[in-house]
Amino acid sequence: MPDKATVTDTPGDKRPGYGQLLRTRGAWTFLLPGFAARQPFAMLTISIVLLVQHTTGSYGTAGAVSAATGVSMALFAPYSGKLADRFGQRAVLLPGVLVHAASGIALTTLALSGAPTWTLFVAAVPTGASTPQIGPMVRARWGVKLQGSPLMQTAAAFESVTDEFTFVLGPLFATALCTGVDPAAGLITEAALTLVGGLLFAAQKGTQPSVRPVDGHARVEHVSALRVPGVRVLIVTFLGIGSVFGGMQVSLAAYTEAIGEPGLNGVLYGVFAAGNMLSGIVCGAIAWKVAPQRRLLVAYTALALTASGLWAAQSVPLLAGLGLLVGVCIAPALITGYTLVESIVPAHSRTEAFTWLTGAVALGQAAAVTVAGQLEDRFWDGAGFLVPMGGTVLALGVMFLMRSRLVPPSQGRTVARGVGHRVPVAVD
Repeated sequence: MPDKATVTDTPGDKRPGYGQLLRTRGAWTFLLPGFAARQPFAMLTISIVLLVQHTTGSYGTAGAVSAATGVSMALFAPYSGKLADRFGQRAVLLPGVLVHAASGIALTTLALSGAPTWTLFVAAVPTGASTPQIGPMVRARWGVKLQGSPLMQTAAAFESVTDEFTFVLGPLFATALCTGVDPAAGLITEAALTLVGGLLFAAQKGTQPSVRPVDGHARVEHVSALRVPGVRVLIVTFLGIGSVFGGMQVSLAAYTEAIGEPGLNGVLYGVFAAGNMLSGIVCGAIAWKVAPQRRLLVAYTALALTASGLWAAQSVPLLAGLGLLVGVCIAPALITGYTLVESIVPAHSRTEAFTWLTGAVALGQAAAVTVAGQLEDRFWDGAGFLVPMGGTVLALGVMFLMRSRLVPPSQGRTVARGVGHRVPVAVD
C-alpha cells in the first residue's frame, strides 16, 4: 500500500507551501506522467470544434458534435471513477486510452472524408466516453499520500493550477495546429498524446490507491459518492463552471473569425486560462481562515458577475480584460470545490466523486458549446457569451439555496483540512 503522509508536518508549519508539497516522497513519479496524460483533455473540445466547423462550415454542427463528446464523457466518467476505486486505476486506464485514440482517429477520418453528419456523432460518443480521467486520479493519489495532512489544501490548489496550465497550453497548441498546420492536426495530436501519456501514467503502479478486496463487506462500503448531498450541490456548481469553458471556446472562435483574426482565438483563451492559473497559485498560498463553504459562495458570486459582462464586450482589449477577470474568479471556486470533496466524501469513494465533478464540467461545457454554437449561427457575433452568464447565475442560485449541504458531517473525530482552520471530517 502506498505511504500515506510522507511529508514533514510540524506544529510550526502554519502555511505549507508548494515546495513542501513537491517534496512529498514519490510525488514526481505520478505528477510528470499525469501532466503529460491530462494535457490532451484541454485540446479535445476546441480541436473538434475547429475541425468540424472547417469541414461543415457551421459552428452549430461543430458545437453539437463536440457536445456529444462532452455528454458521453460526463455520463461515463463517474463509472470510470467508480471502477478505478474498485479495481484500480491501471485496470481502467489501459483499455480506455486505446479506445480513445482509436475513436479520435475515426472521428478525424470521417470529418475529412465528408461523411454524413450523423457518423460524426457516432464517433464522438466513444471518443468522449473513453476520455481518461487523469485529473481525478492524480487527486486521489494525493489523497492517499497526504491523508490527515494540512497539505491537502495546497495539493488541491496545485492540481487546479496544473489543470489551468493545461488549459493555457492546450487551446493555444490545438489552435496553432488546426490553423497553422491542418484542421485535423489538433485532434490527431490529442489522440497520440492521450495514448502515450496515459500508458506512462498507468505504469506508475506504486502510487495508485490500493484496491479493497471484493467480498461482502467491501460491497457494502462501495457506496456511490452521488449519495452524498454535498456532491450533488457541487455537481451543479461545476456545471456552471463548464458553461464558462464551453461558451468561451465557441464564442471566442466565432468572434475572432468575424473580425478576421482567427489566430487571436488561442491568445484570448490563453489570457482567460492564465488568469485562472495565476489565481490558483495565489489561492493555494493563502492561509485561509474562512470556512470553505463561504469561500465558495463568495468566489462563485464574483464569477457570475464577471461572466455576465462578456456579451457586452465589443473590442479585443476589453474582451481580454474581462476574460482575465473571469479566469481569476474560476480558480478559487474550483479549488474550494475539490477541497470540500476531501471533507465530505469517504476516502474509498473520492476518485468517483472527483470524476462526477470533472464530468459535470464536461457536461456543462457540452451544453454550452451546443447552445453557444446555435446563438452564434443565428444571432450576432458574440451572442454565445450569454451562455456563461446564464450558466453561472443559475448555478449560483441553486448553490445559495442548498448551501447547508456543503457543511461536512460533524460526527466522529476531526482532522485538519486546509490551512489555518480546521474542518470537521467524519473518520472512516
